[in-house]
Amino acid sequence: MTGEGKIQPLAGIKVLDFSTLLPGPLATLILAEAGADVIKTERPGRGDEMRSYEPKFGTDSVNFAMLNRGKKSLAVDLKDAKVREQLVPLIREADVVVEQFRPGVMDRLGLGYDALRKINPRIIYCAITGYGQTGPRAQVAAHDINYVAEAGMMSLTADGTGAPTLPPALIADIGGGAYPAVINILLALRARDVTGKGCKLDVAMGDNLFTFMYWAMGNGLAAGEWPKPGGEKVTGGSPRFNIYRTKDNRFISAAPLEQKFWENFCEAIALAPQYRDDDNDPAATQRAVAQAIADKTADEWQKIFDGKDLCCSVVASLQDALNDAHFQSRGIFNRRLHADGKTIVALPVPVDEAFRSDAVEAGYPALGDANDMLKNSQ
Repeated sequence: MTGEGKIQPLAGIKVLDFSTLLPGPLATLILAEAGADVIKTERPGRGDEMRSYEPKFGTDSVNFAMLNRGKKSLAVDLKDAKVREQLVPLIREADVVVEQFRPGVMDRLGLGYDALRKINPRIIYCAITGYGQTGPRAQVAAHDINYVAEAGMMSLTADGTGAPTLPPALIADIGGGAYPAVINILLALRARDVTGKGCKLDVAMGDNLFTFMYWAMGNGLAAGEWPKPGGEKVTGGSPRFNIYRTKDNRFISAAPLEQKFWENFCEAIALAPQYRDDDNDPAATQRAVAQAIADKTADEWQKIFDGKDLCCSVVASLQDALNDAHFQSRGIFNRRLHADGKTIVALPVPVDEAFRSDAVEAGYPALGDANDMLKNSQ
């Protein structure tokens, strides 16, 4: 149930989820939070490999629990022709199918798009892969940092020595896979409203990383200024967009890019006048800023920065961020995940509260908890 004025835009939408691990399950979690009925297929006995990860929350891993909150589970052997036959009634009713096998696997199982659209011409079939359904790398096995490396993104994390660092998040899986999948599924549902027909979506995690590098592409293509390790405005080459160590070995994230913020920042840290025009010698200015920041503790800087317009933050731990008064006030941690009598904060997803159920607490599916659906569909 939803409160007065609230609507779950995907209520009544049925999703068959053949995906595992992160990209597909996160995409279908977002759909579920907007009201979709998500049925996850898993291998009998073991289920999604992520169930076995540590640490546990309930009988399975907390990773699995967070990504599959509010879904149902079918434990089925997709290689069994009789089982695939049992899936036909569900396919006939489904609006969306999500899978992330290598290209051709679902076709060999008789569950590819061409087979499913004969059963249900309105079905929207979203295939998530690392490299897409076509191309020289289509069958290559890889993981997140491989896509980030090959798309040129990892080179942008390099420091002045040229050594890249590991990204702090699974950017390809989430930003290149899960989010584009949701966007395109919603677009396909809207197109189906007009045409009455479904379609196949080719979501390639590697392809979708280039969007994040708009500035680097623009500089290179328009001006021939390809990024240098640690040398660009947003990769460590500017004193106005950098990380500085404090006296107590914590860090300040400083981003006073615009001139008004820069002037406020210079005043706040009492930067010597000769360094304030950072066009003259950016490296010297950066060293001077670093020396100034190193003279005080993070808490001292927090008090100095409070109430001033200068785009500076103390680097918080994740634990501190979960307790931050601002994020708490936004209510993003209000929803709960439960298992075996315990509850933790549910994974926040980018779905507006206007589109979500009023029920804030939900569990995750036990392996095969919805297998009765197959018996009823025979």
